[in-house]
Amino acid sequence: MSSNGQPRIGVFVCHCGTNIAGKVDVPDVVAFAAKLDDVVVAKEYKFMCSDPGQELIKQSIHDHDLNRIVVASCSPLMHEPTFRGATASGGINPFYFQMANVREQVSWVTIRPDAATKKAKALISAAVRRVALHEPLAKKEVPVRPEVLIVGGGIAGIQAALTYAKSGKKVYLVEREPSIGGHMSQLDKTFPTLDCSACILTPKMSEVGKHPNIELLTMSEVDEVSGFVGNFKAKVRKKARYVDPAKCNGCGACWENCPTTMTPSERVIRKGNLVIKRVSKDIPSA
Repeated sequence: MSSNGQPRIGVFVCHCGTNIAGKVDVPDVVAFAAKLDDVVVAKEYKFMCSDPGQELIKQSIHDHDLNRIVVASCSPLMHEPTFRGATASGGINPFYFQMANVREQVSWVTIRPDAATKKAKALISAAVRRVALHEPLAKKEVPVRPEVLIVGGGIAGIQAALTYAKSGKKVYLVEREPSIGGHMSQLDKTFPTLDCSACILTPKMSEVGKHPNIELLTMSEVDEVSGFVGNFKAKVRKKARYVDPAKCNGCGACWENCPTTMTPSERVIRKGNLVIKRVSKDIPSA
């Protein structure tokens, strides 16, 4: 079946029992559709999604040399794959199909039958104009990289990383702060149970650091993402640490002796008119 040249469109309107026909004047809609530009044939049927309804589409494609199909029925979420399959079985690229929802968007939400019929005509007219501009698409399979990149090491990012890692996938967890934990690490209790925040979060943080499938990138930010679905490439920028993470045990001695630490040389305590100054001698100032 040729899909080139002038569009030859077939329009098929479904009664859907009384779901559509009980409110929309289907014969009037079909007569309207038959007069639209590029429409070669317009037909109606009780249940277009049934096997006889799909056979009607296939037979009409061959009988009228159709190269575009419009079906006015229920939600595309429910039966668009069905009608695309019927279109493909008739010899047309399945993406030369367009659906108009005249059940959920018309008959079920419109009170007056004349208004429902008018709206159904408008949706079908729009579908006919759109399908005339469709271009053929081809499905293809591409290799999918199983790695997962998670941006943000809060409790949500931590749990997502653990879930993916336990399923056997490699996970890159990127956090811009020096440590993961996010806002939950700053809380004392959690709502609504008032459980200890650290009691819930700390074991998960430790598990992230030890899990063999998780590569933790703290003090890092995603600068660029390229590629396509299933094969992305991300450029992550690591900030300077000034310490060797392989040797660091978190003792904090480097903070006490670091010459670049910006620490006030004195602490001022105010209580009314009384001012108490305490000089910090043990911690060097910048």
